[in-house]
Amino acid sequence: MIEYFEKEIATETEKLKYILTTPTDFDKKNESLPLIVFLHGSGERGDDIEKLKVYCIPKIFTKDPDTERAITLSPLCHSERTWFDYKWHVIKLIDDIADEYNVDKDRITLCGISMGGFGTWEIAMTVPEKFAAIAPICGGGMSWRAWYLRNMPIRVYHGAKDDIVPLQYSEIMVNAIKAQGNNNIELTVYDDLSHPCWDRAFEKTDLVKWLATSKKDGGRE
Repeated sequence: MIEYFEKEIATETEKLKYILTTPTDFDKKNESLPLIVFLHGSGERGDDIEKLKVYCIPKIFTKDPDTERAITLSPLCHSERTWFDYKWHVIKLIDDIADEYNVDKDRITLCGISMGGFGTWEIAMTVPEKFAAIAPICGGGMSWRAWYLRNMPIRVYHGAKDDIVPLQYSEIMVNAIKAQGNNNIELTVYDDLSHPCWDRAFEKTDLVKWLATSKKDGGRE
């Protein structure tokens, strides 16, 4: 099932549109599924929810909501804003969806591309206890906060030829987190790709399955 919503978050006057997908035979009263949260890049900002269906998780799951036995949540960021502006909106939205759809709260994962990669790093460092795993793609973050991700399973992807967000941004984060003792972090560098490396990451690797099967404390479903 594919649903399009607009929700006012807490007491904020701004609303977030989002796409939610569930398996076709999902019964929230009798089943608790993982939740994959996806944050888009700057090019998809605005009011057109259809733009979200161009890339990655919303592209894959709106074509086939049964790709994995999981619920997916893809919010839409307003024009001229970033996920830093909506950090707490997204966190509250995740909590609301988790409660409403009986999500397995040990199996919530977060991923994003470009601006959404930055958002993934930031939100995960803000509430690391909320996520089983994260996958930031061609993003970057505040490496001095790496301690918060010392136990987080992480997959990072970046194009070596990226001239918009330099590869160094991901390398700095990965090295800082490894320095905190996290050995469950993996950086994949695509030597032949520039900024838009996300299609290969999502469609040519097991990333989607990895997100759908990740569980807190390093477990797998």
